[in-house]
Amino acid sequence: MEYREIGGTGMKVSVVGLGAEYLDRKPYEVVEETVHEAIKQGVNIIDVFMPGREVRQNIGRAIAGNRKNLFLQGHVCTTDVGQQYDISRDLDTAKRYFEDLLTYLDTDYIDFGMLSFIDTEKDYRDVFETGILRYALDLKRQGVIRVLGASSHNPASAKLAVESGEIDLLMFSINPAFDMMPPGTVLDDMVGDEGIAGACGSEPSRAALYQLCEQRGVSITVMKALGAGKLLSEKHTPFEAPLSVGQCIHYALTRPAVVSALVGCKSAKEVQEAVAYLDLTEEQKDYSHIISNAKRNFKGSCVYCNHCQPCPAELDIASVNRYLDVALLDKENIPPSIVQHYTSLNAYAGDCTGCASCEQRCPFDVPVVERMQMAREVFGK
Repeated sequence: MEYREIGGTGMKVSVVGLGAEYLDRKPYEVVEETVHEAIKQGVNIIDVFMPGREVRQNIGRAIAGNRKNLFLQGHVCTTDVGQQYDISRDLDTAKRYFEDLLTYLDTDYIDFGMLSFIDTEKDYRDVFETGILRYALDLKRQGVIRVLGASSHNPASAKLAVESGEIDLLMFSINPAFDMMPPGTVLDDMVGDEGIAGACGSEPSRAALYQLCEQRGVSITVMKALGAGKLLSEKHTPFEAPLSVGQCIHYALTRPAVVSALVGCKSAKEVQEAVAYLDLTEEQKDYSHIISNAKRNFKGSCVYCNHCQPCPAELDIASVNRYLDVALLDKENIPPSIVQHYTSLNAYAGDCTGCASCEQRCPFDVPVVERMQMAREVFGK
């Protein structure tokens, strides 16, 4: 297993995590099998947003004896009033369900406390400008929440949460289909006669959000990496061909600021399939040939796919482009962490010989040589 650090917290999570949604309403034996296999495979982060009592108790029972080795991502404001998933902005209700989460998981702290479902500006105001935020911050001061975060599906409201300065972690829906569509598009509506209907290439607000997170030191855990399974299906994929589990995970993990792809699993076999990502070759991980065929593709935009490799100068071109994208958000105030990441590379943009062999291999027509010159100017080498 590989691990990545959450911001500057020193807490390192597995790059493949367990999204526990599909364990809801399953018998304990299924929960135990799935959770135990995840732990066996080195998975150390589990998202528990489900508000139901039974699933929380089952997960708590399954992790007994392993709690100190796991990072639990729990949510504030998720409820099941009337036995239906819901979001409540009522402070007393939010408190009751969060306290229930601790009780049913049999723990006295949650590693990552997520302010749930910040999907509109109203959601942002109802949480970040009310007693709910004060409640969460108080839990953080007490150590009941170790890291404060937020979950969102909308880049505009997620941006507000990141810019608030209150969170160190964002749970966000990321996959290549979502990243090509305007905010609010339903995946079922994305299939057209010519591929993805209305696709506009890399959706600017989503790409900017990932870069902003890296700039601000806010890490991202990923939900919907498989598009609820639709990206894996020949019938439902919005692309000309389905993606594999490994390709979906790799796409998510190559976005700026992403630390873990939380894959929804409901069996040991599905956990094994997700973790098998770590054993794939670069060719097997490559998603570029599938998404490059989408209508009005990502032309000119680096998607960090490494299709440009190998470089005669041994440049990690994708990483240089990633750090450059973040630096260009504010060239006068480049985050020290980005400069540190860049200077730790084995070769720098200034080592580029201009041979353009990378441009010949790039499926997205990225002007790599020009961008290497730009990176040299920005980083000084």
